[in-house]
Amino acid sequence: MALEHGMIEPFEPGQVRAVDDRKVISYGTSSYGYDVRCAPSFKVFTNIHSAVVDPKAFDERSFVDIEGESCIIPPNSFALASTVEYLRIPRNVLTICVGKSTYARCGIIVNVTPLEPEWEGHVTLEFSNTTNLPAKIYANEGVSQILFFEADEQCETSYRDRGGKYQGQQGVTLPRP
Repeated sequence: MALEHGMIEPFEPGQVRAVDDRKVISYGTSSYGYDVRCAPSFKVFTNIHSAVVDPKAFDERSFVDIEGESCIIPPNSFALASTVEYLRIPRNVLTICVGKSTYARCGIIVNVTPLEPEWEGHVTLEFSNTTNLPAKIYANEGVSQILFFEADEQCETSYRDRGGKYQGQQGVTLPRP
């Protein structure tokens, strides 16, 4: 289905566990889903400007931008990133995204809202470091598994039909009112 609908680009048909003989947190096709990778651009929450986190009037000074092969999230803090993969969800499919156990076992929660029928774009990933220690996230490695649920029929109104505000997003996308 993924190849037929061009659902995931780039698409890895197998499970990748090593790159150039270097172990990585796995990504690619899994039993009933797809493990996506984290792109190398991060936004880490900071209180340096004492900005208020307001989803209706988001202040970009709430973040520090980090570029690189990894990112350190301070204790009890939060970061945003996006997937390497660009996803196109068919009209008869809904997805749920869950964190990988490797990160969960380190106290790092990966949160993504469901991807609705006919949504497309790079997925914005939310990482919460629930520990009292700094936590490391690796770029270009698996961070979350997307599970696909195919309906018996197409939805009546899709995300595209509604003109969803996050349609076609590129890279890390901040809250939009």
